[in-house]
Amino acid sequence: MGVFAGALAIGGGLARMLDRNPACQTSLDLVVLSAASFKAARTLARDEVTSFIRQPFVRGEAHEGGEEPVEGGYHQAIGELVTCSRCAGTWAAAGLATTQILSPRFGRLLTWSLAAAGANDFLQAAFAALTSASED
Repeated sequence: MGVFAGALAIGGGLARMLDRNPACQTSLDLVVLSAASFKAARTLARDEVTSFIRQPFVRGEAHEGGEEPVEGGYHQAIGELVTCSRCAGTWAAAGLATTQILSPRFGRLLTWSLAAAGANDFLQAAFAALTSASED
């Protein structure tokens, strides 16, 4: 929690130093940030492509869906963070929001790309459900 709060404080300090105004964010920015945070968190916590990030902190295999945090110390704490999509989502949202404020062009590009990928996940799942239902 201290690292999280400290990182946000540093981001806020940099925003003030660079004269960036977080109040310029709109309701649409919040919606897009929410979708982007969802996608970033799911990718970090669940996808096989990011298993190399989780690997030092978990037991089990990513493709088997059986990753569990290792026992003891900071490895366990990080393991719990990187296997929990809700936890990773909080960090992802903070990072994406800070990026949008400190580097608006890059931040928006990153956030909108992740949001589009998240929307794609929902559309693919809906399409699969519809085709499965029509086959029954």
